[in-house]
Amino acid sequence: MSADVEADGPVPGPFSMSSFGLAVAGIRDGSGFRAVDPAERTFYAELKPINDVYDPEALAVGGLDRDLLVREGQDPAQAMNAAADWLAAMSEELGASPVFVAYPLGYDWMWMYWYFVQFAAQGSPFGHSRCLDLKTLYAAKAAVPVGEAAKRSMPSHLLSTRPHTHNALDDAIEQGELFQNLMRWHGA
Repeated sequence: MSADVEADGPVPGPFSMSSFGLAVAGIRDGSGFRAVDPAERTFYAELKPINDVYDPEALAVGGLDRDLLVREGQDPAQAMNAAADWLAAMSEELGASPVFVAYPLGYDWMWMYWYFVQFAAQGSPFGHSRCLDLKTLYAAKAAVPVGEAAKRSMPSHLLSTRPHTHNALDDAIEQGELFQNLMRWHGA
């Protein structure tokens, strides 16, 4: 499950998650990896802020209007429970447990895990550790240090042809294609 988050600060709790996108990118079973169109099965939510604290520069990255989110964003509990229900439905439909995939994992995982634990009735659908960092996956396959594993240093055939827009759903789909390419790549 490719995931991307936009937020109005560096950490959850004092700051708020503004939006998140999820996209089914593939299924790994005993016989290997099967890619699926990441634009086909998606989930997107824009959330009400959980407090009044925010960093204007962080908020600007996602391009969302905070006042509009205050008025029209989804309640975090509603959004996280709806996402958990969607993930359960996708798991049933595809016959696989969801694995959280992100680039880089640390930021997106931190936000989603915290919000699921805080607001979803059943907690995190990913447990406490069912996740995969695409930056680390690339570093391992390319035989480079993690510090040198950046998109700008990846071979172009691994990158998505979609633009990185900072819309959480667009970026989850784009990242889903990167995930697929990394899974099929045999490495350096």
